[in-house]
Amino acid sequence: MKKTLLITGGAGFIGSHVVRLFVNKYPDYKIVNLDALTYAGNLENLKDIENAPNYVFEKADITDGPHINSIFEKYNFDGVIHLAAESHVDRSIEDPNAFIQTNVMGTANLLNAARALWKNNMDGKRFYHVSTDEVYGSLGEEGFFLETTPYDPQSPYSASKAASDHLVRAYGNTYHLPFVITNCSNNYGPNHFPEKLVPLFINNIKNNKPLPVYGDGKYTRDWLYVKDHARAIDMVFHDGRNGETYNIGGFNEWQNIELVKLLCKEMDVRLGRELGTSEQLIAYIKDRPGHDRRYAIDANKLNKELGWYPSVTFEEGLRLTIDWYMANEDWLNHVTSGDYKKYYEKQYKM
Repeated sequence: MKKTLLITGGAGFIGSHVVRLFVNKYPDYKIVNLDALTYAGNLENLKDIENAPNYVFEKADITDGPHINSIFEKYNFDGVIHLAAESHVDRSIEDPNAFIQTNVMGTANLLNAARALWKNNMDGKRFYHVSTDEVYGSLGEEGFFLETTPYDPQSPYSASKAASDHLVRAYGNTYHLPFVITNCSNNYGPNHFPEKLVPLFINNIKNNKPLPVYGDGKYTRDWLYVKDHARAIDMVFHDGRNGETYNIGGFNEWQNIELVKLLCKEMDVRLGRELGTSEQLIAYIKDRPGHDRRYAIDANKLNKELGWYPSVTFEEGLRLTIDWYMANEDWLNHVTSGDYKKYYEKQYKM
């Protein structure tokens, strides 16, 4: 194999799209997918490539330092694409320690393992840390997050990701570990665990359940189709400059309530309902603590240096996403019922 790459969190939402892209696009790479298979890790996301000759799955938790060290020694990785993370803000408010353990200590374990493996020769090696736009805090009505925007995390989740970003840069500065970091906006698309807004609301609309909208619904986010994020990760991993940060965004801001109304309209059409029917399911609920008002990414650096840009508009991507969920009811039923957790035992005889 030309290269052996570790992709952490590869059974998750974004990670599974990255694993699939690399396995299919680079048949001369060995792709090792490492995932702890917590609630959001689902190997059913990768059934189409699980028997590919250049694909390997390793069940492991990045908080287990000795296990991580043994996997690095086993495969002698040339590169790491680190996506494994606790990522749901609401969960971080309930249990911040879990986010600190996974996002901070887990990242430190990976950095230590990479440093030990590559200490005598770092040529051609790369540690790619995938982060979030939430580390920058909240914007007012104008302006955009740049790569130089000071960090101002407002939730336990974003604080844990900010800490991991700082660790990666510190290892680059102190130990000369070759790294890149990307900070991405909200993703949507196929295989998204239905605790997040788009898949949750698709499922709720189908089943005539309430659509819970925080506060006044005017919180603004920049949205990016997940396959475009995977394309950007591919470009940055191969062609980004060491020690650099790249923001990845969709140039695509939507207030939550306007996104929900668009989703309701599309679902009414898809389900053959009278337009406006699904909007009646909207239920405004008490706002969550520390809710950032607006995120918006300036991705011009990535566009100018590497030629990346989103391939679909939000409306196109949303229709593709709805199509996928409507065509994959078994996947959604397995996830919402918890049956997806049985796939690992069945497939790997564990």
